[in-house]
Amino acid sequence: MKKLLFGLLVLVSAGLNAQTGKDSNLIQFSGILVNADSLYPVPFANISVIGKPYGTYSSLDGYFSFVARKGDTIAFSHVEFKTSYYIIPDSLKGFKYSMVKVMTQDTFYLPGQRVMPMPNRATFDYAFVTKGIPDDDFERAKNNLELEAMKERAYKMDNDASEAYRAVLRNQMQRSYYAGGQIPPMNILNPFAWAQFFEAWKRGDFKTKKKR
Repeated sequence: MKKLLFGLLVLVSAGLNAQTGKDSNLIQFSGILVNADSLYPVPFANISVIGKPYGTYSSLDGYFSFVARKGDTIAFSHVEFKTSYYIIPDSLKGFKYSMVKVMTQDTFYLPGQRVMPMPNRATFDYAFVTKGIPDDDFERAKNNLELEAMKERAYKMDNDASEAYRAVLRNQMQRSYYAGGQIPPMNILNPFAWAQFFEAWKRGDFKTKKKR
């Protein structure tokens, strides 16, 4: 029994030493991406480590920060800018390193597209005859601005391309940020998440809707 307890103590102490030990090659790599022409921040740029499964994305203000290693080759890429690379110096003494990265804009042209409001003339004629649109501009504006009608349209309306693009990039940024071994936060300890939960509970969002 004493040998078993002694073995358990050795394993626990070894695990604690492994967790508290520091890797001298790890650094907190931070910086800001700016446009070379205007010095405006470059948001949602992809910042990846060549040959490694971790990286991150720049925020709306062009800011980024993640854990990297000394000597890593960092790639900065964006759909509107030329891809550039930077090697973190392997002779750094501290555990933090920051920089301002200037991105050069890359111009390219897409072929023109013709957008038609209706697939054919017959569909347009049918919609024009059966729609019953009022002739008065004031009445049309009044119908479009009714509060309940606006709420219904907003509820049924999907995210536009910009909102969907930003949502996908935010999710990818969070996954990339914690891919290097960092522990993601737990919402069970988040007071704001609990407040949203209680508000949803009061509204009855968790009630089972009866089928008609």
